[in-house]
Amino acid sequence: MKITGDDGAVLRLEDVHRTYGTGPEAVRALRGVDVTFDRGTFTAVMGPSGSGKSTLLQCSAGLDRPDGGRVVLDGTDLARLSETQLTVLRRQQLGFVFQAFNLVGSLTAEQNVGLPLRLAGRRPDRAAVRAALAQVGLAERAGHLPSQLSGGQQQRVAIARALITKPRMLFADEPTGALDSSSSRDVLALLRDLVDREGQSTVMVTHDPVAASYADRVLFLADGRIVDDLPHPSAQQVAERMTALETTGTAA
Repeated sequence: MKITGDDGAVLRLEDVHRTYGTGPEAVRALRGVDVTFDRGTFTAVMGPSGSGKSTLLQCSAGLDRPDGGRVVLDGTDLARLSETQLTVLRRQQLGFVFQAFNLVGSLTAEQNVGLPLRLAGRRPDRAAVRAALAQVGLAERAGHLPSQLSGGQQQRVAIARALITKPRMLFADEPTGALDSSSSRDVLALLRDLVDREGQSTVMVTHDPVAASYADRVLFLADGRIVDDLPHPSAQQVAERMTALETTGTAA
């Protein structure tokens, strides 16, 4: 599986900068980030607290606008889009999974999965919704409310909801942060399988070396810059490099 290179790229960040605030209180969250994400690959993003990993995800997904540089999704420069166009792009072409499952408690699993389509003014196709639930192993739970599901099952419903629009990119921000170890493994195995079986391009922010080891590649950030790029990671390699970053500010 190809890990880097422009051929087959689904997402590119070119010299991306993002600063919050002005003057001496300004925080430079991203400082000239250049990175390519290839189609059908799984990338984990790691770094110490304040390294810029969440800002990297938000700029990549069009949730935040960089101050400089370009974010290009499948040939579309996001800076050229209006806020309305960005909203439509996120709704139709991107999927999001967060640490908090963000399910609507009064809706069944099936209704939660179909919600993005309803918000887009489209009537959910019941067969497609059921297929999305089957894809995450929850076909038999379609009629259950979130309160009737375990944490791992709720996160899998959230993943099915993210997949219902067949997104070009799936962004996951600490998707296992609220789960026990067994449920975490199930969710990570599912994300890995979606890449291998469906070719789903995925970017995941995580603090967990074990979670990162499921990816094809790990990007390490420090002070708003990519300081290391590790292909075919093991949990031990990731842990060692994170330890080096947190103690010296440079990768091992």
